[in-house]
Amino acid sequence: MINHIINYFSILFLVLTLFVSCKDTILSTSEGIITEPRNVRPGPIAGPDAQPSSGENSNLYLGNPSNAQSSVVFNTNYLIDLKYYTISYNANRGTPNWVSWYLDRNSMATNVSRQDNFAGYSGLPANWYTVLTTSYTNSGFDRGHNCPSADRLSSIAANSSVFLMVNMIPQAPRNNQGVWNNFENYLRTRVNQGNEIYIIMGSYGRGGTGTNGGALTIDQGRVTVPSNVYKIAVILPVGANDLLRIENGQAEIIAIDTPNLNTVEANWQDYRVTIRELESKTGYNFLSTLSSGAQNRLKNVLSNAA
Repeated sequence: MINHIINYFSILFLVLTLFVSCKDTILSTSEGIITEPRNVRPGPIAGPDAQPSSGENSNLYLGNPSNAQSSVVFNTNYLIDLKYYTISYNANRGTPNWVSWYLDRNSMATNVSRQDNFAGYSGLPANWYTVLTTSYTNSGFDRGHNCPSADRLSSIAANSSVFLMVNMIPQAPRNNQGVWNNFENYLRTRVNQGNEIYIIMGSYGRGGTGTNGGALTIDQGRVTVPSNVYKIAVILPVGANDLLRIENGQAEIIAIDTPNLNTVEANWQDYRVTIRELESKTGYNFLSTLSSGAQNRLKNVLSNAA
């Protein structure tokens, strides 16, 4: 029954996506008429494969690191809930500050193929600049996913959601296709070994190096190139009462921080850091739903994973 429901929502999402790409306007199910004159689309119509909105296995289960809010006045820390992952978006940078999601076998089950349907996100507040896939054209940087495609293959809606440009950063190709791809594959391997993972990825700083050399911004200054790209993974054996198990020391913590350079090495183990180090660089408060004692213990862990 669940598979039938997922397939239904996948087909519905595909039809709506194709219709948007062929027409200038579509009728929304709840918001009236949406005008889509460019390659943009709204967030996904989430199916039963989406993460719960709160509680265990939800995307913000371990906290909102920057206290992002879904209010237009929070233009540099704007909360976007795309159901399959959650974003703190920075309109001044044209990129997410961070993206948070939950990973298990269900979310990365290969029910569909990679959609590759990059598009701007039409759900931003009025008068905010919409980053398009063409914003990255000839920039020398990859459209680097925060939440990766292979983490969301449970449905067309799930996979299409990660190709929205609010999920992208200008990432040095060797970083994206080398060390970052290797770490993503490592985490998926850990899931296949019987684990579940809470993940936060983000970027900070200004200035990286792509195939065209160094750059502070792309898209005529409207998209900031970050200097560093980081990820935090909280790994648990599949089970229940996740918060309690993390508090009791049953979780493994891996944090990495990589320079956004085209000379970066391929081994993610070379870039392991503590969460405390990332907090000092970003100003964020990670794992904020844990007790202060657990935070103090876990944030100072330097992983020895290989």
